[in-house]
Amino acid sequence: MSFENMQWAIGLMSGTSLDGVDAALVQTDGERIAQYGPAVTVPYDSALRARLRHLLDHAAHLAEDDPDILAAERDVTLRHVDAVRELMKLAPDIRPDVIGFHGQTVLHQPEKGRSWQIGDGALLQVECGVPVVYDFRARDLECGGEGAPLVPVLHAALLESETQSVAVLNIGGVANVTLLGPNTEGQRQVWACDTGPGNALLDDWAERHTGVACDVDGALARKGKVDRAVLENLLAMPYFQREMPKSLDRLSFHASAMQAVETLSAEDGAATLLEFTVEAIARTPMPVKPTKWFVAGGGRHNPVLMERLRSRLGSLGSVDDLGWDGDALEAQCFALLAVRYVRGLPSSWPQTTGTEKPCVAGRSAR
Repeated sequence: MSFENMQWAIGLMSGTSLDGVDAALVQTDGERIAQYGPAVTVPYDSALRARLRHLLDHAAHLAEDDPDILAAERDVTLRHVDAVRELMKLAPDIRPDVIGFHGQTVLHQPEKGRSWQIGDGALLQVECGVPVVYDFRARDLECGGEGAPLVPVLHAALLESETQSVAVLNIGGVANVTLLGPNTEGQRQVWACDTGPGNALLDDWAERHTGVACDVDGALARKGKVDRAVLENLLAMPYFQREMPKSLDRLSFHASAMQAVETLSAEDGAATLLEFTVEAIARTPMPVKPTKWFVAGGGRHNPVLMERLRSRLGSLGSVDDLGWDGDALEAQCFALLAVRYVRGLPSSWPQTTGTEKPCVAGRSAR
C-alpha cells in the first residue's frame, strides 16, 4: 500500500440513538485505511440525552437561533471536545491532521431539502487545535441527494477485495444498508438506503414500559408475540415500496407505530416493533440479492434481533467477524470523509444518496 497522501484523521459520530459520542482515529488517504488508531465512546449524561430527545420531538418548529438549540449545540460540541481529548490520551504520539465532525442530528427531512445537525465546528476547531470538516449532510442535499446514508464509501473501501454481492447493515436508531454488487474485473456497483426503523422505536417503547433506555438483550421482545395485523399495516406505508436510494428521520414512523401498538402488552408491543425493523430490512427492494449480510451498530448486540434477521436473510454475521470494530465504524467513516473532503474526492453518488452527480460533502470550519 502506498502511503502517499495518508493523513491521521479523527472521526466523530453521535447517532440517532442519542447514546453519546463515538470517536475514532485512523490513518487514511480517503480511499483506504492504512492504520487504525484507538476508538472511544463518551456517553451523554441523562440530562443532556433528555434535552436532545426534547429537541428531536420539537425541532421542526424551532429556529436555528432558538436559545434551547444554541445551548444544546454548545453542550454537544463540548462533549465532542471531551471525546477528542480522551481519544488523544490513548495516542499521545500522534498529531491528527483533520477532524470529521458529524454533529447531532435533530431533524432530517430530505423531502424538504433539510438535514439539521447541531454542532459548532468553529468551537470544536478552536478547542482542539485541529482543522474541522463538518456539515456533510447539508452539502449532499445541495447536490440533490437525500443526505444519507454516507457510510457506503467506507464499506466499499473495506470490502474492496470481496468478489461476491454483499450487504452491510447498520442498525442504529435508524437502519441503513449498503449493497455492493458482484466485483467484475475490478468494477462494482454500490447502492444504499435507509431501510426503516432501527433501534429507536423499540428503545422508546422499552423506556416507557421498563424505565431502561433500551430492550436489554431483547428480553422484553422475546417474551412477546408479534401482532401480524399491526405489523402489516405498518409495512403498508409508502416508504417501504420505494426503491433505493431513500432516507428518513428517526421519528418518521414514531407516531404511527406507537399508536399502532398502544393497546398491546409491553411484551407484544416490543415483539411487534422488533419485527417491524426486521421486516422493513428484509423487504427492502434491492437490484441484486446479497449472498451474505454483515451487521454493524448497536442492533447487533440484541440477540433476538439478530436471530430474527438471520431467519429472514440467511447468511448473516457481525462486522466484527470481518475484523472491523462494529462500534467505531461510523466514526471511522467520518474520519475518512474528512480526508476525502480535503482531497476533493466525492463522498456520495446517485446510487447511494440520489445526488445528481458524485458529490464532495462537507465544509471547513472557519
